[in-house]
Amino acid sequence: MKKYSMETIVGIFVAAGLLCVGYMAVKLGNFSFFGEDLHVLYARFSSVSGLKVGSPVEIFGIQVGSVQKIEMDPEKEMALVQIGIKKGIKVYEDASASIRTAGLIGDTFIKVDPGGSGELLKSGGVITETLPAVDLGDLIGRYAFGEVKSKDEKK
Repeated sequence: MKKYSMETIVGIFVAAGLLCVGYMAVKLGNFSFFGEDLHVLYARFSSVSGLKVGSPVEIFGIQVGSVQKIEMDPEKEMALVQIGIKKGIKVYEDASASIRTAGLIGDTFIKVDPGGSGELLKSGGVITETLPAVDLGDLIGRYAFGEVKSKDEKK
C-alpha cells in the first residue's frame, strides 16, 4: 500500500513538471493554440534587407505585432510585407512604417508611427508612407570613398 502512494506522488510531480515545461515552451516560442486576435496590414518597401518573418512590429517602442509574410508585389515592383497587429491598436491612414535595426548589429524590426488623422486602417489596409532599412555597409563605403561630405566641406 505504501509503495503505491509513493508512486502516485512521484507521478503527480512528474505530470506537473511536464505541464510547466510545455507551458514555458508555448510562451517562449510565441505559439498560440487558438490563434491571436490580429488584424492584418500591408506595407510596401523598396528594400526589406535583414527583415524576416517573425520580426517584431513596434509602436512607441512597444511590440504590438510581428511580420507575417514577405513577398514581391509585381505590379508596384516592391517588397510587400504583411504585418499582424493586435486588435485594439489604432493605426490611421496617415501612418508611416520604417525598417529599423536594434543597435548597430541587432535584429531588424518595423517601427510604425500610427498617425492620428483620417480614417482608421481596416484589416487588409496598406500603410503608404514607408522608409526602407538603412544599409550600414553602403554608408560606410560611401564615407570611405569620399562620396559623403561633412557639413564643413559643403560650404
